[in-house]
Amino acid sequence: MREQSAETDRPVEQEFLSVIREYERVIYKVCYLYANPNAPLNDLYQDVVLNLWKAYPKFRKECKISTWIYRIALNTCISFYRKEKNIPEIVSLTKEIDWSIEAHDPVNEMLKQLYRMINQLGQLDKSIILLYLEEKSYEEIAEITGLTVTNVATKLSRIKDKLKKMKKED
Repeated sequence: MREQSAETDRPVEQEFLSVIREYERVIYKVCYLYANPNAPLNDLYQDVVLNLWKAYPKFRKECKISTWIYRIALNTCISFYRKEKNIPEIVSLTKEIDWSIEAHDPVNEMLKQLYRMINQLGQLDKSIILLYLEEKSYEEIAEITGLTVTNVATKLSRIKDKLKKMKKED
């Protein structure tokens, strides 16, 4: 009886692994924005994949798979961040050395600066700008975050203004 159950689960496992492979970059991008010394990138990624696996049988295909993945990834990272928030930050002594290794690439420097500024935003703003940078429509962002389309547009405008202000101050 047990063997039969394992055989019937294989197609689901294969389907799930295929979805994870297809959206691996998306999951890493979300995790990258929330990663810090107390919440390493690989830990976040592993938590997201685990939560996706737990939720996969309940996925009803009422929305796009990418929308569903973003929603779970963002919720997992935000929850992880909230749990780890009270742990003191560990500062690496080699942090400056790591940043200087790739300092010669201006595009890399601009991306690092953008991510540093985005990391200073609140959780919801960080999620919205990430989805915007992933070229999600306002409707998709609204569906993922649970906001209205109008609210998404307003928040995006304010987020862009904040980032411009941060850039000027930097």
